[in-house]
Amino acid sequence: MLASDLEKFIEQDHLALDAFVKGDPEPLKALYSRRDDVIIANPFGPPAKGWEKAAATMERAATNYRDGEATGFERISEYATADLGYTIEIERFRSNVGGGDKLLPIALRVTTIFRREEGAWRIVLHHADPITSARPPASIVGE
Repeated sequence: MLASDLEKFIEQDHLALDAFVKGDPEPLKALYSRRDDVIIANPFGPPAKGWEKAAATMERAATNYRDGEATGFERISEYATADLGYTIEIERFRSNVGGGDKLLPIALRVTTIFRREEGAWRIVLHHADPITSARPPASIVGE
């Protein structure tokens, strides 16, 4: 069980993700650490390390979505100490993706690491990929 202040922060994260799939990265960006070790790894490209690269990656990724909504967050695992915590979740959304005109279902396997910085929780790592079901061995072979 996570501390109530971290649970409240995770609720803010989920609300920010709802805005993100509408095309607005700003609420999500506000939750991230500004330190050099912040990392975002989303399904649209390689990991970005450092605040400037992470912010640019979020802005670019948000342009792929519009008119979306968060439809659910399935918590797989969680753990926290007084200053560090993580969740593993399946995030579910519906959104217009890549300029399409139809709301499509999206499910992402996500690991998020949170750190207390100057008395407030911040996201320091967010890794999301579309792997939410078993895949054959050939699926891991590089391009």
